[in-house]
Amino acid sequence: MRILSVVGARPQFVKLAPIAHAMRGRAEHLIAHTGQHYDEIMSEVFFRDLDIPAPDFNLGVGSGKHGAQTGAMLAGVEEIIESTAPDCVLVYGDTNSTLAAALAATKLHVPVAHLEAGLRSFNRRMPEEHNRVLTDHSADLLLAPTQVAMGHLATEGLAARSILVGDVMTDVLFTVRESLNETGAVLPDGLVPGGYYIATIHRPDNTDGPVRLAAIIGELASLDKPVLLLAHPRLRNLAEKHGISLEQGSIVLSSPLAYPELINAAMNSAGVITDSGGLQKEAFLLRVPCTTIRPETEWVETVDLGWNVLVSENLHQLAATVHRPAPESTDAAPYGDGHAAERSVAALLATFGPQSANRL
Repeated sequence: MRILSVVGARPQFVKLAPIAHAMRGRAEHLIAHTGQHYDEIMSEVFFRDLDIPAPDFNLGVGSGKHGAQTGAMLAGVEEIIESTAPDCVLVYGDTNSTLAAALAATKLHVPVAHLEAGLRSFNRRMPEEHNRVLTDHSADLLLAPTQVAMGHLATEGLAARSILVGDVMTDVLFTVRESLNETGAVLPDGLVPGGYYIATIHRPDNTDGPVRLAAIIGELASLDKPVLLLAHPRLRNLAEKHGISLEQGSIVLSSPLAYPELINAAMNSAGVITDSGGLQKEAFLLRVPCTTIRPETEWVETVDLGWNVLVSENLHQLAATVHRPAPESTDAAPYGDGHAAERSVAALLATFGPQSANRL
């Protein structure tokens, strides 16, 4: 059986790692990298650090407007599918790469499986929300990370195609955390365990308007501990365009970290401040308080269990929210037991493999 994975951005590289490991010896696994994230720290480093095989194809699409980027990926992935004739195409998460690959496969009548299916923010301003919904409704197999996601799929009439497998990000984080505990990875210069916060800001709603971005940076600068701000080039460029200094007050500016270094920094921090979906969940799994600068989250379990608080309209409350008391401890495991990749691969083989009676 031949399975084609299509990835293109940091969260997808992380999700790909346990799938690639679980696939070994069970199926022929090809990897196509769209090049949506193309700088070293966002791409090659992740493949190396997470022991992911080098991509068989790299489209090198790069950044651009949503339509142009998605169109270029659609054309490129279509050629890859035609030349490799996979038994199914596996797409990950909610990026433009996800939607482009799902559309390309659907048009060519190749079955599609969607890993991390069923997540919903119910915020139609988010490009990711459109990507999720459109991909789920075009896919033949929906691999859901949580019971909440399964509920969303059932509500949309997709229950018959859905399987609860758990969250593959949990698989990766548990493996990396164990490795860090064994090696004792060091922190960035000047930071001590529990003596700093870690922050990431990247969503257009938070970065594209100068007033809102200035308010967020001002709140981070006012915090009572150093704030390690992992600034993607896009954030740096927009801050410069808006005339906003990222190096002020408590902020310690840094480039994005490779995944093991990111997890090490997060697990040793006093708290996480982010608008990233993945980092919210990683903070919860590490039992680190998180403050999310968004009006909603796909990972509602983190909020329900008290480890994540949303701040959006009242940005002047951001600092006070970060300084809140620690939440109550919990043994809840809404994101699985660390074996989601094994279940996902088993579902792919059962659904699309040569012995399957459900072959589409």
